[in-house]
Amino acid sequence: MSEMDTTVLDKAIGFAARAHAGQVRKGTSTPYILHPLEAAAICATVTDDLEVLAAAVLHDVVEDTGISIDQVEEEFEARVANLVTGESEDKREGLPAAETWRIRKEEAIEHIRSAEDPGVKIICLGDKLSNMRAIHRDFEELGDELWSRFNQKDPNQHAWYYRTLAEALEPVLAETAAWRELAAHIDAVFGGNR
Repeated sequence: MSEMDTTVLDKAIGFAARAHAGQVRKGTSTPYILHPLEAAAICATVTDDLEVLAAAVLHDVVEDTGISIDQVEEEFEARVANLVTGESEDKREGLPAAETWRIRKEEAIEHIRSAEDPGVKIICLGDKLSNMRAIHRDFEELGDELWSRFNQKDPNQHAWYYRTLAEALEPVLAETAAWRELAAHIDAVFGGNR
């Protein structure tokens, strides 16, 4: 059995662990690094492309830490940086996050729809399935109180976002177990009227 060269993935895991050190998931005490690792594990059920898996591990470092996309490109080269960019929102620094939520989500959906590299869609699937697993689990425990931890407090807006993203991913990924699981979590949390 030959060994796979996982250098880029190993490096990404260490880089992301350092970047997210001390961070926790919104409204919880769960170490943040578990989310990008889970997203990458989900992506690994769809692809064995190590650059996609590395980018999945790194997908939040630009958006949620002090790391720049230039630093990611310097460490991991252009394709990984482009994949990370594909999953990074323009946070519109200086503006309240709640006020920019809808436009940021519309931009993210449009980016996913128009992405030429299937890796962008795979990383989005890994990220959103990880998020929906957590949302579903916490919704079962907290009910509607869950939405108070987010910038967007209206569950109908979250339903729109996740349903629209799932529809954007469906043409490429509907045959995957991960996409079907995402759809099931969306239906369980927001109701089955897709």
